[in-house]
Amino acid sequence: MIYINQVKNTKSIEERNIYPYNIPSIANLNELTLQKNVTFIVGENGSGKSTLIEAIAINAGFNPEGGTRNFNFQTKESHSSLFNNLKLIRSAYREKDGFFLRAESFYNVASEIDKLFEFERSKQDLYYGGSLHERSHGESFLALIQNRFSGDGLYILDEPESALSIANQLSLLVMMKDLVDKNSQFIIATHSPILIAYPSADIYQVSENGLNLVNYEDTEQFKLTKYFINNHQIMAKELGLV
Repeated sequence: MIYINQVKNTKSIEERNIYPYNIPSIANLNELTLQKNVTFIVGENGSGKSTLIEAIAINAGFNPEGGTRNFNFQTKESHSSLFNNLKLIRSAYREKDGFFLRAESFYNVASEIDKLFEFERSKQDLYYGGSLHERSHGESFLALIQNRFSGDGLYILDEPESALSIANQLSLLVMMKDLVDKNSQFIIATHSPILIAYPSADIYQVSENGLNLVNYEDTEQFKLTKYFINNHQIMAKELGLV
């Protein structure tokens, strides 16, 4: 279980008016308990979900650009200062594995892996299934999870669906179930109505009031997708496409 508390009184009024503290969901976040094996954070672009999940990952000891806790490279410092203002409280148990996977910097992580195993390609084949650059974006995502995620771990994913087809999102759900059965915890920021259908997961909807726990059928992802599929011809007219 992970408990998150934002220490607001460390910021002046002026500082609270700049990014990321001027994001309503961040400004109104007081505390958050992540106690399920799978937790999703959903919301619109710019709502603060990726900013929050990045800060959680850094506080959990991961490299801001992604990777394991042993990754220490930096391509460009683009992460926010929010991690300095969060207090992460965890149970006494410590997992044996972990990875922070973020779509926007995945290329940099793949390049770092090639660099680390430049003279040990056999180990790279064992731990990562070979060079991640030698696959498509989606194939490399799945290869990483299938080969590198060993279980008994904390896995933080930021919009993994951006590289995955619908079929591969279903494959990811199966991989997640296998890792959950091996005592793993997932924290995922996503737009995908497919991924958030994972049974018994907690889903937090990001809003101007902070983060609210919601049912799957009450998420915008589910409602809009369902409406579009059932009324795609009507929506095409409403959007002026025909």
